[in-house]
Amino acid sequence: MNYIPPVKILKETSKKKHLYVGQVHDEIAVIFGLSQEYDKEYKNGTWKEPEKPFYVIHRLCVHPRFQNKGVARQAMKYIENIVALDGGQAVRLDVFSQNPYALWLYQQCGYQKVGMAEWRKGIFYLMEKYL
Repeated sequence: MNYIPPVKILKETSKKKHLYVGQVHDEIAVIFGLSQEYDKEYKNGTWKEPEKPFYVIHRLCVHPRFQNKGVARQAMKYIENIVALDGGQAVRLDVFSQNPYALWLYQQCGYQKVGMAEWRKGIFYLMEKYL
C-alpha cells in the first residue's frame, strides 16, 4: 500500500516553504515536509529533552519506482544534516503503527519510540532521534 498525501496538504506545505522534493535522474523520488510545527498529540511523547530545539518530519513518501533503493535512508541523512546545520538538536516524527517498512526504516536510522498518538487512521508511534 502506497500513501500519497492529498494535493491540498502538499500545497499548504509548499506555501509555507516546508516541502522538500528529492530527485533521481530528474525524476521525483521522494517528498517530505520538515518544520517545527507539530500536532497537539505530540504531548503524548516522552521526549528526551523537550526544551531543546527540534524539527518534525511530515509525510515522507518515496515514489514506488524508487522504493527499496536506499532513497528514504538518504533522505533521512539529508534531513538530519539540515536540522543540525540549522541548530536543531532532535528530529521527531510520527509513524503509522501498521506500516512495517517505515517502522523498520526509522529504527534502522536510530529513532526511538517515545509515545503513541491516535488519529483517524489508528495508532501512530511518536519517534525521536537526538542528534
